[in-house]
Amino acid sequence: MSSRRTPAKRASVSPRRAREPRSPLPPPELELFESAELESESELERRAFYSLSLAGQEANSLAFTQCRFRGADLSGCRLDQVAFTDCLFTDSSLANVRADGGSMTRARLAQCRATGLTWADGLVRDVTITECRADLSAWRMTAFDAVVFEGCNLTSADFTNADLRGATFRNCDLTSAVFHHADMDGARFRGCDLAGVGDLSSWRGAVVHHTDLMSLSYGLAAAVGIRIEGDDA
Repeated sequence: MSSRRTPAKRASVSPRRAREPRSPLPPPELELFESAELESESELERRAFYSLSLAGQEANSLAFTQCRFRGADLSGCRLDQVAFTDCLFTDSSLANVRADGGSMTRARLAQCRATGLTWADGLVRDVTITECRADLSAWRMTAFDAVVFEGCNLTSADFTNADLRGATFRNCDLTSAVFHHADMDGARFRGCDLAGVGDLSSWRGAVVHHTDLMSLSYGLAAAVGIRIEGDDA
């Protein structure tokens, strides 16, 4: 059994080069997890969580390594200081999970539901999140390094004080998302709906594809005090 790793809180403040996330390391074999309960300070390695409901549980300082979640229900769990390393999530629910101070390293999430997920003051590194519903999710004070959101619903997501320098958003719905005091130097956006995003003063250094500027235009105009009137004015 590997030693327990403490989740890192913030990534380095030095500039980052954009890169694609590294892939999770595959387990040599998997053992089905058949327990109905999660226990605090447990280390779970090479476990398969298939069509299993663990909803509403509370456990802290859990470490999941080379685990696979397929059709798993973790909705409503409180998992502070959790660490997911080399894990895959497919068609699973993380809705309303609260995971303060957690880390996710070399992981992939695909077709998952994460509405209302709270991942605060944590670390997300080498992670791909694809076609997931993560509206109303909260990522306050979390550091992102080599993270790609692709085809995700992130409406009204909260990235307040997040370090997004290593984040890329492709074809995501970010309508009314909040970026208050976020560090966005180098964060990349392409094919995204950015209508109504909050606090554009934090967007200095962000890289936005030219096709996305239209959805940003009203917010940018308001930020510099431009008033827009219609033909009937």
